[in-house]
Amino acid sequence: MRVLSGIQPTGRFHWGNYFGAIAQYIALQNNEQSFYFIADLHALTTVRDPQQLRDYTRDAALDLLALGLDPAQATLFRQSDVPEVTELTWLLMTVTQHSLLEKCHAYKDKVAKGIAADAGLFTYPVLMAADILLYDSDIVPVGVDQVQHIEVTRDIAQRFNSIYSGEYLHLPEARVLNATAKVPGLDGEKMSKSYGNTIEIFEPEKKLRKKIMSIKTDSTPVEAPKDPDACHIYTLYQLFATPEQQSALAARYRAGGMGYGEAKQALFEAAWAYFEVARQRRAEWEARPSDLEDVLMTGANKARAKGQQVLERVRTACGLRARLSS
Repeated sequence: MRVLSGIQPTGRFHWGNYFGAIAQYIALQNNEQSFYFIADLHALTTVRDPQQLRDYTRDAALDLLALGLDPAQATLFRQSDVPEVTELTWLLMTVTQHSLLEKCHAYKDKVAKGIAADAGLFTYPVLMAADILLYDSDIVPVGVDQVQHIEVTRDIAQRFNSIYSGEYLHLPEARVLNATAKVPGLDGEKMSKSYGNTIEIFEPEKKLRKKIMSIKTDSTPVEAPKDPDACHIYTLYQLFATPEQQSALAARYRAGGMGYGEAKQALFEAAWAYFEVARQRRAEWEARPSDLEDVLMTGANKARAKGQQVLERVRTACGLRARLSS
């Protein structure tokens, strides 16, 4: 069973990215055939600084490897290193109805926020469909808000298969990620780059401590008991701490006599320890840039080999010249 997932390099990964998605993506590599790509072509709709895009793409690769993605088990590559995906995108656009794209929530939401409705933003779901269909993906892990993208992908694939009277494109299934782990940001709202309330996974120690100490809290006096379940410091602490540690801190909340500063310190210590191995692993990869590039290009070559097979089926179905030797 082939798993396919992509992540945009539009900034450094934060705790919300990790617990909401990345940790679950990586967990799927152990028993599945997995393709993971850094979606630098998608990022072009928002990142217009070329050096920034290169830096974000490199950081994304380093972060994924540091967090446990194993290139011996999973295929990691840059989206732009697989040109077959852009050719498939055009072939899919020739059968994609305008009305289908107009219904996409992401497009409507961004336009409502005043983001320019350029062709890249409007046809974004077709490129996403090509990303998925190019590798005969079986499973695509997504958040609840992204299920529509998989439905659009299936609609496009079914329409292509119907027009050309064959099963040329494999229909993927969405696997909705576990959304039970709430990851609040510095202000208590959902952690998101767009809200400016994130805590990055690989923050330097002093910056991490400063950010955690800046988390907003209520005005409950130090001596008063507090409800841990109503405090987003404790919510974050639960992501990193053992059950025993969680119980101990919850008891401190309820007993009174503990200020929020003590809870923030506990959160800092737990979070810093949690990513210790990942920080070491990231430093090792960062010191070997040629090895990092080898991983990405090896992954791209493997992805292209599979992608060329699928693209050949699609080209032949459309009546275009076959390119692979028999």
